[in-house]
Amino acid sequence: MKKYLCLLLVVFAISTSSKAAPGDTTWVQANIAQLSWYGNYDTTINFPAPGTSYRRIYMIFTLGKYMCPGYNPANPGTGAGQTGWCGDWDYTVLNYLMTPGGDTLELGRFITPYANALAPRTPWSATQTYVYDVTDYAALLHGSASMRILYSGYSGGFTGNIKFAFIEGTPDRNVLAIHRLWHGSFGYGDTTHLDSFDINTHFTTVNDTVPAGTKSTDLKFIVTGHGSDPNYCCEFMSHNYQVMLDSASIATQTIWRSDCGANELYPQSGTWLYERANWCPGALVYAKYNVLPGLTAGSPFNVGIKFDPYASTGAGSYTTEASLIFYAGMNKTLDASLDGVIAPTNDGNQFRENPICGTPTVLIKNTGKTRIDSVTFQYGIQDSVMQSYTWVGTLDSLQDTDITLPSIAELNNVAGMSGSYTFVVKIATVNGVADADTTNNRMTTQFVTAPVWPSPFKVFFRTNNERATSLSSFCETSWIIYDMDNNIVRERVNANISTTYIDTVNLPRGCYKMVVYDSSCDGLNWWANSGTGITSGSLSVSKFPSGVLALNGNSMTGTYNNDFGCGFTQYFFLDSMSTAAVSNINEGGVMIEAYPNPAQGVVNVDISGIQNVRGKIEVLDMMGRVASVTTCTGAHQQINVEQLANGVYTILFINEASGNRLQTRLLIAK
Repeated sequence: MKKYLCLLLVVFAISTSSKAAPGDTTWVQANIAQLSWYGNYDTTINFPAPGTSYRRIYMIFTLGKYMCPGYNPANPGTGAGQTGWCGDWDYTVLNYLMTPGGDTLELGRFITPYANALAPRTPWSATQTYVYDVTDYAALLHGSASMRILYSGYSGGFTGNIKFAFIEGTPDRNVLAIHRLWHGSFGYGDTTHLDSFDINTHFTTVNDTVPAGTKSTDLKFIVTGHGSDPNYCCEFMSHNYQVMLDSASIATQTIWRSDCGANELYPQSGTWLYERANWCPGALVYAKYNVLPGLTAGSPFNVGIKFDPYASTGAGSYTTEASLIFYAGMNKTLDASLDGVIAPTNDGNQFRENPICGTPTVLIKNTGKTRIDSVTFQYGIQDSVMQSYTWVGTLDSLQDTDITLPSIAELNNVAGMSGSYTFVVKIATVNGVADADTTNNRMTTQFVTAPVWPSPFKVFFRTNNERATSLSSFCETSWIIYDMDNNIVRERVNANISTTYIDTVNLPRGCYKMVVYDSSCDGLNWWANSGTGITSGSLSVSKFPSGVLALNGNSMTGTYNNDFGCGFTQYFFLDSMSTAAVSNINEGGVMIEAYPNPAQGVVNVDISGIQNVRGKIEVLDMMGRVASVTTCTGAHQQINVEQLANGVYTILFINEASGNRLQTRLLIAK
């Protein structure tokens, strides 16, 4: 399951009381740095004094941008006086805690995005927030310490700002000890560099003893692949490692990230959607946690990591950090925690899921030792009547899940309105009773509303030549419109490659979502496909008689138009339904449509489902006589009927190549 760590988790009211209380939040400012070149950016900070219990501790890294002297984003890397690239590349950022006692631990890792200032999501003013739950390190986060940003970049353009939020209360469970194991960047399979031929020489078996009071032990391992040999290892090649306990393999983990095309920060100005070795440009790097089974307090054990054998020549490597974390038992018997609002929210880390109408979605976690089988929520827009809903399911201790709440009318009522609104959600009961900790039961988010579209509207869909499978004649891209009960109300699936479809959609008033799917996760138009034989397609929505409607909150043009990776979801609210005679989707795929109907002057003719539209359009009167002829060279053509008398006419398209004919009726009424 995707883990959601929203900035909203740490936007708590800071108590003005002189007396501390559960839920109060203490903020600590750490690094503020301009990241200009590869190296360490260190800051000494003072964490809170020991003695206070914290329910959650978050480290928030805000990545910003600055303009490098002499840089031209339209022509980076060239020209007299320029500094080269400036925030245009994907660089590794590692964040280390260094204590006076000698403890050095990596608290989090992410990769910068391809962030050319001309891209729509990464102008010079852009920021992206990365939130890490660092509660496990509470015993080290007190007094004086240093925070290090290790920036692995060979150009400037980025800024880093680290803050910590200490939220008072009882943690899910106490950490008894953290033992750092292996760490560093090591060559993989390079036969030209001595011990780099076998990366496992750097991961020798470690002997340890389980501390008193331990109920569970995790091996936390962060690993990302970088560099390239002739096989594109390690960045673009998947490999495995074994987790070894007492010299026996207990798990196999794959070092790979297959969801880069679903990145929340898109589109980017580089090759953002390629799958990679456990990282995606512009995204958090997720650690792998393996529970080490059968370990009891006071028992000795040994632990190891063993990479698959590999031999090659080149510069591929893995950057690693491993720790053993020893946990005491759960502190609460029955407790559920609201850990995120996925929608509605303005959080850029939930960009693909917003804005919405209709149904909110939240993330909850079982933070007690008792299994949860029901949770009752109260939710709504602030200052409106709250709605109640009881979710029924199964959620074991430390598991989390996304929950989609039933639709609320207020989200539909404010659709299309400007300004920011506040969404409120809280847990009322768990398993039918109050749970142990009320400080983690309520969240609020700021959000903007979903757009209002007219009904009917038109979907213009030009497929590219990428097939769904090698044996299929259908395009890999499709779109489906769902109502809020997840019923399919319109769709264009199994579309032919290299074909234009123009579909008129006429639906009743209400909230809908349009989901666009792309099976190869490279959108309909991606600059990196140029020269590969893959053609460009497009998808747009317009109202009658004209006017483009923004998709997914963007009006992207040029290079970034239709660069959406695996697809996207667009929520919209329809405010009316026209009574005009318009066609819905023709499932046969080939159709002709004329509008407005009735007409007075200029008439639009749309021809859909034919790869190369070329021929002529004839207007025939009731006697079958040709009243006008227009040459047609595209899927959309306009003809002037202003000189024709009132009456019913036939619009006839004759395909030049095949002689096939399409026709529809048109009423002229002046």
